[in-house]
Amino acid sequence: MQAWITMETNDADFGDERLDARYRMILDQLSDKPSLSIPAACGGNAETQAAYRFFGNEKATPAKVLQPHRNAMMERVRAEAVVIAAQDTTEVNLTRKEEKVGGPLNDDQHWGLYDHPLLVMTPQRVPLGIAYAKMWSRDPAEFAKSSQERRQERRKKPFEEKESYRWLEGYEAACQVAAEAPNTKVVCVSDSEGDIYECILAGVPGEGPRAEWIVRGCQDRSLVEEDKNLLQLLACQVPLGTMTVWVSQREASTGDDRKRRQSRESRTAEVTVRSVRTLLNPPDRAGKKLPPVYVQAILVREEKPPAGEEPIEWLLLTSLPIETFEACCTAVGYYCCRWEIEVYFRVLKSGCKIEELQFEHADRMQVCLAMYMIVAWRVLYVLMLGRKCPELSCEAVFSEAEWKSVYVIANRTPAPKKPPTLEVMIPMIAGMGGYLGRKGDGPPGPQTMWIGMQRMRDFATAWTAFGPAQAKRCV
Repeated sequence: MQAWITMETNDADFGDERLDARYRMILDQLSDKPSLSIPAACGGNAETQAAYRFFGNEKATPAKVLQPHRNAMMERVRAEAVVIAAQDTTEVNLTRKEEKVGGPLNDDQHWGLYDHPLLVMTPQRVPLGIAYAKMWSRDPAEFAKSSQERRQERRKKPFEEKESYRWLEGYEAACQVAAEAPNTKVVCVSDSEGDIYECILAGVPGEGPRAEWIVRGCQDRSLVEEDKNLLQLLACQVPLGTMTVWVSQREASTGDDRKRRQSRESRTAEVTVRSVRTLLNPPDRAGKKLPPVYVQAILVREEKPPAGEEPIEWLLLTSLPIETFEACCTAVGYYCCRWEIEVYFRVLKSGCKIEELQFEHADRMQVCLAMYMIVAWRVLYVLMLGRKCPELSCEAVFSEAEWKSVYVIANRTPAPKKPPTLEVMIPMIAGMGGYLGRKGDGPPGPQTMWIGMQRMRDFATAWTAFGPAQAKRCV
């Protein structure tokens, strides 16, 4: 069994020692072959049936699967001065011709489930683990109603019964991380879907530790003490300075006006930064009156975009201080870390191929998905640790059999006595996945990394089975 599996699941507790052992074994098998089917990863009929029995066991829940990993994550969090907790939602499309698993997604022709994790990372984007995840399927009966009926019912529902409540639950999970790591500043970051007034209210300092927060605004809110709306007030402020931000590539998306986006290429953008502290006017809510709340707001705007490009404009609301330009730049930098959860979703879907899993029941799929969430974290953790800590010994994350087998095969020479650094080993492993390392290629990406790590596990298995001397003669 891989050493990191033992460390990451040290305190697994499913109420049965046999289940604890099976949990570790399945996680080891899935991480060995993340892109293969469960039968192929398990390597035999008996092992496959045992895995499916585990997924269907009533004692095995997504929360219990993630708990040992979360405990290990907290040890990493406590070693940091600041961590970013990014939350977002992804849909897991499980549409099949023969069966329907989960519930409707955006329409009744596509079925699956939703996953809303909280990914904790350092400000350098090294992922420390998954602190929380909510999974759910939509009720098929809801899609039998017209869109107008659904909209009217949604307006009448209390906030606690809406899907959007997940954003508040994610923030509360970040607050729990802050409570368990009192010497670490926790900053919860959300995209525009998390721009919900109740979530802003939850961030007001009160009893118990509260995580700091940043949310990208999706609406121009009205103000209590001003005759202008928020964006108008920000536009009137004198720019504090300019900074450069990295804008990621994206494809065009369809949907309603709020979600429709144009395609764009990745690039750097020079933006101006404005900020203001102001009192938000509360929105109307059925059956309750919400209080006004003070927020810090930052406007990041690209004044001179390249020809044909849509200008960058971010409205950020935050609890962090913004009195100086440096403080605003820090907050903007923390928000930019949010992109890492999009990369995580790509590893989960393309690397672990979770949408190709064959389950008849959504609850069993959720247990399996929780295990793959740990596997996806591991791939991204190794990749980003190599970028941010290149001088670290490779034995910090790889076993002797792993790094020595890769080194011998990649270099056609015996492995050195002293373990190489991550700066040396990460490109070698990614090279097994197709990374060429040419001048101008940049560092390895997640795709070459997950393919390379899968091949590395095969090499390590052969190294352990046949021994270094035999492996050397086979080169």
